[in-house]
Amino acid sequence: MIMNGLQRDLIAAVAVLPMAVCTLISSAAADTAIGSASLHRIAEHLAAADDDLLLPPSVGDRTPPSQSDDLLLQPIPTQSDDLLLQPAPTQSDDLLVQPSGGDDLLLVPTPDDNAPSVAPAIGSPVPAETPSDAAGSTADAAAEHEKLFAENRFPAASTCATCHPKQYGEWSASQHAYAQLSPVFLTMQAAINAKTSGTNGDFCVRCHSPVGMNLEESVYVSNFERHPTSREGVTCITCHRVDRNYGKISGRLAIVEGDLYEPVFGPRGDEELKRVLDAPETYRVSTDRDTPGRGIHTEVERFFPLTTPGFCATCHDVTLVNGFRLEEAFAEYHQSPASQAGVTCQDCHMGKEQGVASGYEEGPAAIVGGEPTRPRKLASHFFAGPDHSILHPGLFPLNVKAQSFKTMREWMAFDDAAGWGTDAFENAAPRDAPFPEAWRSIDDRYDGRKIVEEQKRRLAKAEDRRLEVLRNGLALGEIRITAAADDLSFSVTVRNITDGHAVPTGFDAERLMFLDVTVTNGDGAVVYRSGDRDPNGDLRDTHSAYVHAGELPLDEDLFNLQSKFLVRLLRGGEREQVLPINTSQGVLPFVRPEALPTTIYGRPQTARKHKQTIDPLGRRTADYSVPAEVLSGSGRYAISVQLKAQMVPVNLILAIQDIGFDYGMSPRQVADAVVAGTLTIAERETVVTLGDQSRAAVQ
Repeated sequence: MIMNGLQRDLIAAVAVLPMAVCTLISSAAADTAIGSASLHRIAEHLAAADDDLLLPPSVGDRTPPSQSDDLLLQPIPTQSDDLLLQPAPTQSDDLLVQPSGGDDLLLVPTPDDNAPSVAPAIGSPVPAETPSDAAGSTADAAAEHEKLFAENRFPAASTCATCHPKQYGEWSASQHAYAQLSPVFLTMQAAINAKTSGTNGDFCVRCHSPVGMNLEESVYVSNFERHPTSREGVTCITCHRVDRNYGKISGRLAIVEGDLYEPVFGPRGDEELKRVLDAPETYRVSTDRDTPGRGIHTEVERFFPLTTPGFCATCHDVTLVNGFRLEEAFAEYHQSPASQAGVTCQDCHMGKEQGVASGYEEGPAAIVGGEPTRPRKLASHFFAGPDHSILHPGLFPLNVKAQSFKTMREWMAFDDAAGWGTDAFENAAPRDAPFPEAWRSIDDRYDGRKIVEEQKRRLAKAEDRRLEVLRNGLALGEIRITAAADDLSFSVTVRNITDGHAVPTGFDAERLMFLDVTVTNGDGAVVYRSGDRDPNGDLRDTHSAYVHAGELPLDEDLFNLQSKFLVRLLRGGEREQVLPINTSQGVLPFVRPEALPTTIYGRPQTARKHKQTIDPLGRRTADYSVPAEVLSGSGRYAISVQLKAQMVPVNLILAIQDIGFDYGMSPRQVADAVVAGTLTIAERETVVTLGDQSRAAVQ
């Protein structure tokens, strides 16, 4: 059915093409700005060109096939970004097709060297050896010119790192830096576009890659092919080259263009910058592009909105074009006790401790030529959140040394798991062991290992900060025994301990915060489970493929704070859906404005969100009852309750997998990495003797 839908969409798109072309020609003819001389030149070019692009080139035509004007005559590219030009995979990666040899819907496919990448539309396969153009070639020169041109418009964070190493170090391991690199995000936004016939446009990616959208990059292209500054996601200039208070606009930012020397925007103005510029012998800086010296921006304009919660609302309150309120982090904050008390988003998320108002550090805002500037209030740029990296450590956190050492494709070929660059591996490796071209040198492998180990240390610190913000948001109460005679009943309370917003917040329909509950008898045998996983890694809720197929029972006691999308069906009723796109409303699903004002209902009629979050300083109690028939009689029973957080459910991977994942990752790899990143926020244990509630004791 999915393929039939794609075919219908493609046929419709092709049918509309001649009309669009005619419209463009008519518009051009009517445009008085095009003079007769311009039209004459266009006519000459058309006369000189081959009239029939659908015919094969003539014998005398020496144009190489790769440069032919006729796209319909081109051979199928091996790494094309166009999903519709790819051959069908020799082995299906569809998680919904049951493999014949087992019951795991996310089994790793058998390697096939001749099969295309699992991500032909977004990612491309990572070859063992990546051929490069000859030095000084035209293609090389053009690529370098393009990079330089973009850098002059949108400076990279690595440029800022020269004088702001502390801020860069925090940001480069942050959720802002990961925003565009995430393979889950990139595939999800492409899947939404596929399901809406492209009408969602850049609505999602314009928040995750503001520079990329200002550069007018394709919303579908792999991160391998994006400009380096675009890959930086919510980078330095996303906030510090914005000079207007846009407010709640779902991320449409007009970044002020200019190279390093152009003004930046900050909360305090340029008093300290002027002092630095007045002491060139101390700081050794240059404000002249043509003069040797350390380049520096010439002005810091005061932009007070940068310090207000409304600035965060630009991307953290998301309302779709049809009125659907997808994310409401700022709206929740605006109604919260923290807002009433004057505590800002920045106070909790840019202070000393992630997720709680804890004051700010003091120190130099910059270190210029080895000389620190005067101490001042320093805001943290770590921005911890529920997400975590599932990428190769050579790619994330962002690292100036790693980026200058090898390309993204080359880092993907570095076998970290095998131990490349360690004494144990290198001493045991045969002298003729095959390695990719980029890693044939043992010195390169050792240098690569040093970078990877440094990256892992930074990732460990990032996980600590992530756990810190989660633990400042949720707390788990003690286990309370409510019955311990013939059966066993107990409850536990989960509290939102922040006063700034609901928990979870933001994209709460894809955030798992759940209780994993286990009851074991005196022999250590498990007699009760809730919050456990199916073989795919999903909780046993209504979106579990195994529950849906009737192979596992629904976890009716599941406590999960994940909100759910509900869509209206064409013929009555609603149903839960992983993505909030109602594809049953028509043959060609488009994102359309609502026929009725959404203010009447507060939402579009086709979809809504059933929120399960806990309000600021609120609480919710989970009740559990273990039936007598599963108990093994009187005796001691141990109860374990763990409060866990996972960035997205595996069923989201199922829902978007048809598009493919960037970096050549398979759905199984993505799902395993997502589950592996699950964190335990809090846990409680107790032991109760069945038949004697008075002897229950908390261990």
